[in-house]
Amino acid sequence: MKVGIIGATGQIGNLILKEALNDGLEVTAIVRDASKLEQKDVSVIEKDTFDLTKEDLQPFDVVVSAFGAPLGETEPHVKAGRVLINALDGTDTRLVIVGGAGSLYTDDSKTQTSLEAGQVPDFVVPTATGHDQNLQQIKKTESLNWTFVSPSSFFDFEGPRTTHYRIGGNVLLTNADGESYVSYADYALAMIEIIKNNDFIKQHITVVSDKA
Repeated sequence: MKVGIIGATGQIGNLILKEALNDGLEVTAIVRDASKLEQKDVSVIEKDTFDLTKEDLQPFDVVVSAFGAPLGETEPHVKAGRVLINALDGTDTRLVIVGGAGSLYTDDSKTQTSLEAGQVPDFVVPTATGHDQNLQQIKKTESLNWTFVSPSSFFDFEGPRTTHYRIGGNVLLTNADGESYVSYADYALAMIEIIKNNDFIKQHITVVSDKA
């Protein structure tokens, strides 16, 4: 399986890249600055996300967008999403997006998202809004094969790789301790399962994990 990872030098993108390589997937890092890559033996497309084209991305079976922007900015996420939709809509390539927890519904009634319920910290709201607007754009597409993967509310960069994670729908999940929590490491591991599993096409899903 040929997988392109946008943002592979970022915190979550780098972990997804490592897990994909460990799993034996044929991986290409799609990055703005290849000198920042930790893995020097991986194939690379050195290009700004906003400049990516159908020709760049169509050779892949799956493109993972771990696109990152400075915290507190909305528009870059919307713009990047638009670029990827234009490049992949109508192709056989699947787009798997690292989203935000603010887009998840708070409970099974699905009346309010976490963002709408005011559960997102103020300093994160612009970023969460960007992720959510990206999701709304994607949901309007007709011939894009997509999966939008929201982390849990507490997305812990320093958390352990427990392998004890659970994938669910578009409602906030809690772990055995009753917390909406996922470590970056377990999220990255779950992403490999999601990439390889066609059951999640055109779905907004989430990942929760234990802390140990």
